[in-house]
Amino acid sequence: MKIYTFNNAEKDPFCRGKQIGECWATQIKQIVMLYLDFFSRIGITGDQVRKIGENSLSALEYWCPDLASEIEATALGADPPVWYLASLNARTEILSTKATSYLGECSTAIYTAPDINMPQTIQTWDWHDVLAPCGLMTELQNKKGMRFKLFTEFGMLGKIGVNSAGLGLHFNILHHISDNDSGGVPVHAVARRILEEATTIEEAIALAFSAQVNASLVLSIFSHRAERCRAVSIELSPFRTAIIYPQQNDWLLHTNHFLASELVSGERTTDDTTYKRYEHLKIVASDMKNKDIIESAAAMCGPEGEQSPICFLPDSSQPDTERWETLLTISINTKNCILKYAAGNPYQLSQTGYRSF
Repeated sequence: MKIYTFNNAEKDPFCRGKQIGECWATQIKQIVMLYLDFFSRIGITGDQVRKIGENSLSALEYWCPDLASEIEATALGADPPVWYLASLNARTEILSTKATSYLGECSTAIYTAPDINMPQTIQTWDWHDVLAPCGLMTELQNKKGMRFKLFTEFGMLGKIGVNSAGLGLHFNILHHISDNDSGGVPVHAVARRILEEATTIEEAIALAFSAQVNASLVLSIFSHRAERCRAVSIELSPFRTAIIYPQQNDWLLHTNHFLASELVSGERTTDDTTYKRYEHLKIVASDMKNKDIIESAAAMCGPEGEQSPICFLPDSSQPDTERWETLLTISINTKNCILKYAAGNPYQLSQTGYRSF
C-alpha cells in the first residue's frame, strides 16, 4: 500500500471537502470503483449498496450535518455521484449485511500505566489488499482551529488518529447479531467526529453514545491529560453501547470480538483468529511496555516474527475477496499529536523503520 500525506487548513466543511475531492480525484474514484466491484462480486446488489449508502448519509445529516456536507462536497470535487461517496463511507455498514468470512481485521494494544507520561499504543490494520492500493495520512482543522490528524482510505471521513487536544483513537470492526441494513450513522464518521470535536475521554464517550449505528465497532480512546482513567474502549452496536476499561497490568487490548458481558451473547464474528490474536496480545504485552515503536512492534510479534497471529500475509491461492493482509502498523503520540506508521505488518516495521506524520 502506498501512503500519501496531505495538509489542509480549510475550516469550512463544504470548502474542505471540495478541495479534498479536487486534489485526490484520481485516487478517490479508483477506491470507489474497487469497492463497488467488490460489493457486486460478493453478492451485494447495486440497489442494496445505493440504498444503504443514501440512508447512511441521511442519518449522518441528522447526527452531524457538517460531515454530511463534506461527503457531498468531496463528491462534487472528485466528480463521482454523491451516492458513490456515501456508499464508500458506509462500506462497513454495507459489508455487515453479508454473511461472509471475516478472516481478520485489526489488533490494538494500549498501555496506560499512571507512571508513564502518555499512553503507549500500537495497532495493525488488516484489510483486503485489493481494496487498498493506497491510503492517506491527513492533517485538518476544525472550526475552532484545533488540529487533528488521521489515517484513512481515500474518500472516507476517518479511521485512526489523534488531535491537538491530546486525544487519540484506535479503530476495530466488530460483528453483532443486531447489525442490519437500515443505514445508520457510518462508523467511520463516528471516529472522525470524535477526533474533530472531542477534547476529553468523557466528550468522546458522549459523542459515541449519541450515534445510532447499524454496524458494530470498537473505538479505543486515550489521552495523557486524563486525571484518572487514561483509556477506554467504546463498543458500539445497534443493540447498545458499552465501555471497556483497561484490564490487568494497565493494558487495554482489543481485536475483533466483543468484551462487554452485555454484548458477548450477540457475538456474530466468524473470525477464529480474533481470539487467537487477543490471547497472543495478552502473552506479549509485558514485553511491549516502555519500548519505542520499533522495539514494541517486534515484541508485538513475539518470537514467531512475521508468522505471528497478528500478521496477515496475503494468500495468493485465495480469491481476492477472501484475501487479507496487514497493510499498516501505527502508533499514536498524544503529547505531540504525531502518528508513527509503516505500510506493512509490525515485523516489517521493526526491520525497516517507520515514518512520522
